[in-house]
Amino acid sequence: MDLILCHTTADFDALGAAVGLTRLLPGSKIVLTGGSHPPVQDFLALHRDEYPLIERRSVNPEKIRSLTVVDTQQRDRLGKAAEWLDLPHLGEIIVYDHHLGQESDIAATRSHISSVGATTTLIVEQLQQQQVSLSSAEATVMALGIHVDTGSLTFDQSTPRDALALAWLMQQGASLSVISTYRDPGLSLQLQQLLTEALENLEYLCLRGYTVAWVTLKTDAFVPGLSSLASQLVELTEIDALLLANEYLGKGDSSLSVIGRSQIPKTNLNLLFQLLGGGGHSQAASLNLRGVDSQAILKQLLDGIKAQIPHPPTARDLMSSPVRTILPETTIAEAQRILLRYGNSGLSVVDTQGQLVGIISRRDIDIALHHGFSHAPVKGYMTTNLKTITPDTTLPQIESLMVTYDIGRLPVLENEQLVGLVTRTDVLRELHQERDENGEGTEERQKSNINLPQLQNKLAPQLWQLLTIASQEAEKRGWHLYLVGGAVRDLLLAETAGSLMIKDIDLVVDGFHKSADVGAGVELAKALQQLYPAARLEIHGAFQTAALLWHKDPEFDSLWVDIATARTEFYPYPAANPEVEASSIRQDLYRRDFTINAIALRLTSPRSGELLDFFGGLLDLQAKQIRVLHPNSFIEDPTRIYRGVRFAVRFGFEIEPQTEEFIRYAINSGVYDRTSQENSRTPALQTRLKTELKYILEAPYWKSALQLLDNLGALQCIHPTLKLDGLLLRRLRLLERCLRRFDAEQTLIHWQMRLEALIAHLAPEYRVKVAQNLQLQDDSIVRLKNLAQSFSQVIESLPTLQCPSQVVLLLRQYDLPMLILIALQSPREIRHQIWEYLTVLANVQPLLNGNDLKKLGYKPGPQYRQILDDVVAATLDRVIKDKAEAEEFLAKHYPQ
Repeated sequence: MDLILCHTTADFDALGAAVGLTRLLPGSKIVLTGGSHPPVQDFLALHRDEYPLIERRSVNPEKIRSLTVVDTQQRDRLGKAAEWLDLPHLGEIIVYDHHLGQESDIAATRSHISSVGATTTLIVEQLQQQQVSLSSAEATVMALGIHVDTGSLTFDQSTPRDALALAWLMQQGASLSVISTYRDPGLSLQLQQLLTEALENLEYLCLRGYTVAWVTLKTDAFVPGLSSLASQLVELTEIDALLLANEYLGKGDSSLSVIGRSQIPKTNLNLLFQLLGGGGHSQAASLNLRGVDSQAILKQLLDGIKAQIPHPPTARDLMSSPVRTILPETTIAEAQRILLRYGNSGLSVVDTQGQLVGIISRRDIDIALHHGFSHAPVKGYMTTNLKTITPDTTLPQIESLMVTYDIGRLPVLENEQLVGLVTRTDVLRELHQERDENGEGTEERQKSNINLPQLQNKLAPQLWQLLTIASQEAEKRGWHLYLVGGAVRDLLLAETAGSLMIKDIDLVVDGFHKSADVGAGVELAKALQQLYPAARLEIHGAFQTAALLWHKDPEFDSLWVDIATARTEFYPYPAANPEVEASSIRQDLYRRDFTINAIALRLTSPRSGELLDFFGGLLDLQAKQIRVLHPNSFIEDPTRIYRGVRFAVRFGFEIEPQTEEFIRYAINSGVYDRTSQENSRTPALQTRLKTELKYILEAPYWKSALQLLDNLGALQCIHPTLKLDGLLLRRLRLLERCLRRFDAEQTLIHWQMRLEALIAHLAPEYRVKVAQNLQLQDDSIVRLKNLAQSFSQVIESLPTLQCPSQVVLLLRQYDLPMLILIALQSPREIRHQIWEYLTVLANVQPLLNGNDLKKLGYKPGPQYRQILDDVVAATLDRVIKDKAEAEEFLAKHYPQ
C-alpha cells in the first residue's frame, strides 16, 4: 500500500498536492492525518467520493510499502501517523514541500523542496513533464491549493511557476465557480463572533513607522479557521504585522495556537516561529503548544518581531556626497558646462562661506539659454525657497516632502553645511530595492537576495579574513567600505564553496558622510600594509588610489588589492585618460564599464552584506549578457569594447543588442581617427589598449575573442586596415604550431608574438607606427621595422642556395621571433626550409671543439671561430662525417 499523508488540519494546498500525487503514484491512497480547515471540510462534504481518501484507522501498517508526505517536513504535524515513518519494512519515504529553511526531522529517501508559492505547483510540474491528464475534479482541488496558498497569486511568495501551473490546471478543466466558492468562503458564525472580540481587544505598537498588533482569544476548544480570521483582521485594520493567539483547553491542560502575519520588509516569521516548534513562510507562520505560559510566548514572539523590524533608510544612506556646487555669480553658460561634464540634473548654489543659498535645475538653465542669457549669473534664475533635510531624516519623511511639495531634490544640511543631496531617483531606487528584497519565491529573486554568508563561503578563507580586517579598519575611521567590480561578479558566478582565490580585488572607500578627504583610500591602504608587512604598497596620487601587492606569497600567492576613494570621472576627449574627482559610491559605480562590473558588496556595518546594484547587473548576470552602462561609454573609452568582448567570451555571455549597436556606432563614427589626429596622447588607443590586448591574447579563448572583435569591426582600433581575413587566420594557426614546436618551454612571450603577428599582417609602412602607438618593447619595434627587408632577403636568397651550410649562414643572423614572423608570411617551400633549419640544421654541432684544436697544436685565437664554423659547414654539407675526417679536413685547409 502506497500512502500520501497530509499534515494535521489539512489545507487546500496539502489536499491538492496529495490528489495530484495519486496520478503520479497509481493506486496510492490519501490519509488526512488529523482533520482539515473548515473550507476543506465543507469541500470534502460534497466531493470526498471523487478522491481516493481513506481513514487513518483503516490502515494496516504492515501493508504500507511507501509514504509520501506533502506540505510539511515535520513529524509532529502528521499526528499519530508519524509512527508509520519508523516502520522497518518501508521501501521509500518521499517529501514534497515549499517551505524553505526548515530543518526536517523526517528521514526521507527523496525530497522535492523548492521555493514556490504552493506545494501543489511542484506536483503540477511533474504531471506536465509526464504528460498526465486530469479530471475536472482533480484539476479543481489542485487549483484551489495554489489559489489559497498564493492569495490568487497576490502573496509575495507567489512565483511565475505558480501562475503557469494554474494556467495548465485551467486547461485541464478546473471549475472557476467551485474555486470562487471555496477560495474565500467567508467566516463561520463562531469566527465572526471572535472577529468582533478581537477588534475590541486588539493591542497596538508603532515602531519605526510600522504598526504591530496582537490579541489573545480564549475559547473552550480549538477553533479551526483562525488563519482566515487573521487575514480578515489585517485587512480590516491595515496593520503591518499581527500575532493572533488562541488559548483553549486541550486534553487535560491548556493549549495555545498562534497565527502570525507580517507585511514588514525583511521580517521573517518563519525563523521566529521555528524557535518554538512552529513554522511557515517569512510573512505567514503558525505554532501549536501545550502547557505553556501564553503571555510569555506571545511576548517572546512580539519581541522577536520588534527586533526584526528594520531601521528605515535615512538621508545619510541615500544621499550623494560631496555635492557639486557653484557660486551665485557663476554664469548660466558655465553652469551648463558643469552640468554637461558631470551629467547632473541640477546644481546647488552656495555663498563664499559654503552656506546653501539656492538650487538651479537643468530646466532653469535651458530657459535662460533659450532667452539669450548665457552671460547672466545663476543667482537670477535659481530657486531660493528651499526645503532641506538632515542626515537623519528617514525615507518616509523624505518621500512625504517630495510628494507634498513636488520637489525633485532635497539638500542635506548638517551644522548648516551642505553635506549631501537626495534626489527623486535616489528615493525611487531605494523603494524599488526594498520591494525586491522583500519578495520571495522566484528563482530570480532568490538569486538577487544573496547574503553575506553565502558569498563568504565561496571565497578562500584567507581572502575573507583580509576583507574583514579592511572593513574593521574602515569602520574605525567612520567610513563605508565596498568590494566592487570583477571580484563581486566572480563571487556571484562562483559555484564551488571555499575555493575562489581572486587575484585582483578592488575596494572602494566612501567616507564623505563623515568628511573623509580624498586620501581615504590611501590612508586605509597604509593601515593595512602595517598589518600585512609582506605586501608592497604603491600609491597613485593622480587617481586617488593605492595598491597592496603580494608576489608568490605562501598565503596569498600573487594578489593585487586596489583601494580607492569613491570617485567620479570625466573624459576631456575620447580615448583620453579620465579626470577623476572624489565622489560617492553610487557615482563610482556609474563610471564603470558594464552592469555586471557595477555591483558592490558593502563590507562595513550596519548594512554589511548589502549588494548595491543600481543598474541591473544581477539580472544581466542571470541573463548571461554584457550590457554597457551609458551610450557614450565606447566613444569615451574604446578599451571597453575589448573588455566587453573579453568578458563575453570568457563567461560564455552574449553582448546585449543595444550595447552591440553602441559599439558599432562608435567604431563607424570615425571618432578614434579624429581624436588621434587632434591629440598627441590617446591612452585608450595606446597603452591601455595594449593592456587589454595582452589580457585577451594570453587567455585560452584568444581566438574566439579575436573573431568577435573582427565581427564587431573593433580590430580597427589597432589599425583601420586590420581585418581577421582567411590569410591572417592561417598565419595565426601557423604561429601556434611554431610556438608549440620551437618554444615549448615558453622562453618567448607568446601573447606578444600573437600581437606581433597581427601587426605584421599590416602593410609594411604601418607596422612601426602601430607598434610605437601601442608602446611595444624596443625589440618588438625593431623586429617589425626590419621585417619587410628581412623577409625580402630570405625570400629572394633562400631558393638560390645550393647547400645546407649556405642556408645556415643566411638564417642564423635572425633570432627565433623574426624567423617565425618571416615563416608566417612565406610560401610553403620557404616555410619548410625555415622549419628544417630550426629543427635540424641549427642543432648541428661541430665534430671538433676548442680543446680538440688545442690538442692538435692550433694556438688559441680569433681563428678558432672561423675554423669551427668551417667544420660545421663541412659537416652540414656532408663533406666530413666523423672526427677523423674532420682532422683530415683541418690538415688540408688549415695546415700548421
